[in-house]
Amino acid sequence: MRKLLLSVSAVALLGPASALAQGAPAPIDETANADDGEIVVTAERRNVSLQRTSVAATVLTGEDLVRKSVNSVEGLQFASPSLTVNTTGQGNAFNIRGIGKTEQNSAIGVGVITYRDGVATLPGYFQSEPYYDIASVEVLRGPQGTFAGGNATGGAVFITEQNPVFDRVGGYFLAQYGNYDHIKLQGALNIPDSDTLAIRFAGNMERRDTFYDVSGPWTGNPGNRRDYSGRVSIAWEPTPELRILLKGDYNNIEYGGLPASRATEAGDPLKVANDAHLSGRDEFGRIVLNAQYKLASGLTLRSISGFQRGTTQISYDADGTATIVPALSFRDRISEEIWSQEFNIISPDTGPFTWILGGYYQHDKIIIPEKGGYYSDATPNTPTALDIEIVGTNPKTALAAFGQVGYELADGLQITVGGRWSRTTSANDAEARAYFTGIPGPILTLAQVDRTVNRKVNGKVAINWTVDPDNFLYAFVATGTKAGGLNGPNILGRTPLAFDPEDVTDFELGWKSTWFDGHLRTQLGGYYNIYKNFQISIVDPFAPSISSIFNVPGKTKLYGAEFSAQGSFDAFSFDVAASVSNSKLGTFFAADPRLGGAATACDPESGPAGGRCVDLSGNEQAYAPKLTLSAGAQYAIPLGSDATLTPRVDFAHIAANWGSLFQNRLFGDRLEARNILNAQLTLTTGDWTVAAYGTNLTNQHYVAAINGARRLAGAPRQYGLRVSRSF
Repeated sequence: MRKLLLSVSAVALLGPASALAQGAPAPIDETANADDGEIVVTAERRNVSLQRTSVAATVLTGEDLVRKSVNSVEGLQFASPSLTVNTTGQGNAFNIRGIGKTEQNSAIGVGVITYRDGVATLPGYFQSEPYYDIASVEVLRGPQGTFAGGNATGGAVFITEQNPVFDRVGGYFLAQYGNYDHIKLQGALNIPDSDTLAIRFAGNMERRDTFYDVSGPWTGNPGNRRDYSGRVSIAWEPTPELRILLKGDYNNIEYGGLPASRATEAGDPLKVANDAHLSGRDEFGRIVLNAQYKLASGLTLRSISGFQRGTTQISYDADGTATIVPALSFRDRISEEIWSQEFNIISPDTGPFTWILGGYYQHDKIIIPEKGGYYSDATPNTPTALDIEIVGTNPKTALAAFGQVGYELADGLQITVGGRWSRTTSANDAEARAYFTGIPGPILTLAQVDRTVNRKVNGKVAINWTVDPDNFLYAFVATGTKAGGLNGPNILGRTPLAFDPEDVTDFELGWKSTWFDGHLRTQLGGYYNIYKNFQISIVDPFAPSISSIFNVPGKTKLYGAEFSAQGSFDAFSFDVAASVSNSKLGTFFAADPRLGGAATACDPESGPAGGRCVDLSGNEQAYAPKLTLSAGAQYAIPLGSDATLTPRVDFAHIAANWGSLFQNRLFGDRLEARNILNAQLTLTTGDWTVAAYGTNLTNQHYVAAINGARRLAGAPRQYGLRVSRSF
């Protein structure tokens, strides 16, 4: 049985859910940097220079991730502008420019999709996969409707793992120990069998005690991490024209259910009182087959096939306190599997005319098993009050055809036009069951067998002007869509069954420059977004424990500017990124069940305002800080022979923002600013590296996310020693 708080968990995935993003394949020979040090991106199916493409992006190499202490998806927000990541263990609210996902509810699709080696990962959930043996991470800002497809209205993240190489036996080993008894062992081994076949093994093991001080009659495993991940990659190139890459990943991530206090509480968010079973685990895997063949004409044929399956289990205190009677807890267990296939035909890069054609299909199925989605058979299953259980399946499909053409109008002046047609479906084959203490069997059963279909066309038109070898200007308009879907069974029957897709139109201008003979690169851009039919989870005012998805009827406007720079001057290097943004919600009324008084009607377009019905028109978008800033610098001090000592400092600021559209400080909706200071001191000699590291050195205790009635804390100060050797 699950407690009635359905709005904050994957169990509400009897809506459209999110796996309707279409994967972006990565070439087998992809690297984050070209041989001349030029940063490249692969968002448009080709290796192109970041400084010569009309996309706002941050690219981090594997080395950058280590230097900036970015170990997982949550750390990306401290290294990329306009980005917030608010993790609740089971899922995360990943937003770029205020567009993405604001509710921990799988009935709402993600707006920022993550890809691993060209395959869209399990969406919204299963995002705690660690970063290890990584070649590059690309964070693309703005809608990626042509190539990334659905669920990329805010942007996309492309992660490329290291590929096998044919020329040497090699790899690395890493051992780390820090406070909270934090132990990490990581490594990779590359073994070439011949000039045409190579295999690479990589793995990561991590253990850490909890950050939280938990009181109350809780049971279980409150916030301890126990992670085990492994990967096998096989590369085969029987001829210069044919390249095949097969990868398999496995992850078993235990995160302890994440203790949390009530959102209305003040004080240290790391000190909580809970009276529930606290536990959580994600187990998931992925297989990717990437094959490409280059014809004599120069055309490249590429295929990306993917299969993923995962099971997520969670148990936590739903009210964030040990004082409310009867206790409210939440338990959930679901499985999801995705099959995907993409084909590309890519023209040569030579000549004034280039083009690409592609097709995509994906089938995503979410399974909510019997037994009410319990975390395990060992947890109690007797309802303590009114419980809601949902069982069944939620299958979804995505079918798409896309293409882009580029033509050089004059020397240095190019136009590109891209488009994507997509058809998505979402279905429910499920039932909701209501139980009450002392009554055997369900007191009410509500079946739902429904299906919805959406068809959309998205695209991008860009003008690119290479002014000279050091300056590039661009302007474009791009669109993106997040699929609509179905609300789950509502026992009171007051909820709209279907909700519409949401759409974003993005207008951008940008200038990218190179200075001082390539030692300094800068990117400056501005954007204006019109966001329609924003999907938001709203609590039923007559049944405050049940949430359903509504569309914001007015147009939300988001606009801002972004700047970044990367400099490398011999021993000294630095990077800086900043964004300023504004947002304004369109006309929208919604009921806030936290307000007292009787439940009254509340029409999304007309209200009327009063009592629980609140006029949200003009409010800021949730998780849309007005300012983000990150900066880092390091200096390599030579010590003689082949030894260097490199101190590095990184600072990130994310301004205060709202975790809810209601924007009521009394209920904890305000997330205060985050100021994160990291530092490392690295000694390198030959193949050995020893680093002393510290993250969040000021030990800021901050609320990282709002999840229903709960608030969850960010990571406190961590420090330790890391030793690694490459070979």
